[in-house]
Amino acid sequence: MKTILLAVCLTLAAAEAQAISRYDPTRMSCDRVQGTIARQGAVILRYQSRRVPGLPLFDRYVQSQQFCNIGEVRKRAYVPSADTDSCPVYLCKRIENDHFHRRFLRRH
Repeated sequence: MKTILLAVCLTLAAAEAQAISRYDPTRMSCDRVQGTIARQGAVILRYQSRRVPGLPLFDRYVQSQQFCNIGEVRKRAYVPSADTDSCPVYLCKRIENDHFHRRFLRRH
């Protein structure tokens, strides 16, 4: 029974991961980029690097902390859009363990 339950959970997780939408923010206004993230909760934004020609950049951008995994926090980031070079969005980043340990050790 446990094996079946585990298989069902893994199948649902894989289906959810494949269902995430992908967008090119440079073809959308900043408001539309932010609205799309807010509406869908999490999206992948893919665009070309402005510093290194031909280098594609992409990441998963989220609406709130609830879309981050355990051990991650929501951090502000900026992506280019059709109307600005720095559209503010959020992504999930791993918590820095060294930073956590230094803060923890200072208190104790």
